[in-house]
Amino acid sequence: MRVAGAWIARPETQGVCALLSGAGYRALFVGGCVRNALLGVPVSDMDIATDARPEVVMALASGAGLRVAPTGIEHGTVTIVAGGIPHEVTTFRRDVETDGRRAVIAYATRIEDDAMRRDFTMNALYAEADGRVIDPLGGLPDLLARRLRFVGEPAARIREDYLRILRFFRFHAVYGDPDQGIDPEGLAACAALAEGIATLSAERIGAEMRKLLSAPDPAPALAAMAQAGVLRQVLPGGDPRFLAPLVHLEKGRPPRWLRRLAALGGVDAGGRWRLSRAEARDLAGLRTALGSGESPAVLGWRLKADLAADAVLVLATLSGAPPPEDWEAEVARGAQAQLPVRAADLIPALQGPALGAKLAEIEARWLASDLRLGRAALLG
Repeated sequence: MRVAGAWIARPETQGVCALLSGAGYRALFVGGCVRNALLGVPVSDMDIATDARPEVVMALASGAGLRVAPTGIEHGTVTIVAGGIPHEVTTFRRDVETDGRRAVIAYATRIEDDAMRRDFTMNALYAEADGRVIDPLGGLPDLLARRLRFVGEPAARIREDYLRILRFFRFHAVYGDPDQGIDPEGLAACAALAEGIATLSAERIGAEMRKLLSAPDPAPALAAMAQAGVLRQVLPGGDPRFLAPLVHLEKGRPPRWLRRLAALGGVDAGGRWRLSRAEARDLAGLRTALGSGESPAVLGWRLKADLAADAVLVLATLSGAPPPEDWEAEVARGAQAQLPVRAADLIPALQGPALGAKLAEIEARWLASDLRLGRAALLG
């Protein structure tokens, strides 16, 4: 079997491979680019595995006039930029020592050693520069069946890096066959080792959870996370029951992870996921909106279009009642609305605290009218 596509045929990418192979080293595409190409999914990251040491890769690239940077030199990775395209080139590795967060690696010369340190069988697929697939661990049948399995013994892979617990659920959501269900051996290992997640940084947890919630349908994976006791490690109090109805209501809308987080509920996502100030503000705005009882138009005015749409969909999900038929138009109306009265309309008759109080009273009447009262009515 061979992989194909514009990504592998690019002269710049073929040139990087020729740079290594011409010096007597192997140049194998690996991981996501091979996996996605075989599934017909767009390829974004360009990862190449080689038996050349990093210093050799850098010398070859520099000698060819290519920009090269030691982006992950401690892990054997350098990045070669060719034609504006970054190619991450990593030396074959094997783990010497791990502590659940990071590994001490040693360079290897065999592809089998490199494959054994990868997380899932579908990520342990390689391809030659001409597209010929190399499958050292038998992961190709798993990939074609959309069956997510750990490489080797699941508990051993997890102990090497506890983030693999969250990656297990994320990859199942994105690449797994929902009709087959989640791999029971992998699920059992995740449940048994769930407390190891506490050793991970909030940044790593948050990055992985954002990706999981951005999957087309994360509901089955989140339900399995809750069953395994993993969800409470990353989001105490989170309840995945409402995710499936929310995904149904979204009807092809972009899968905004913050919208889905609001439906999950839970506490302390800001700290446990290291949300940015803007993300924390939007999440707080969403949660306030869910208890406000305000119309789609008012929500559109308060939150603007995208966040207001999220609030309407989550509220409908939690209440079990469909949103109003014209909710999208009403959100758009609210997002474009402006309070018809300005402070200048009340000056000089009112100033200072009296001016502020009057503006607040006018705004309250305008909101109570669902943004329909005009300037004359509000000033009358």
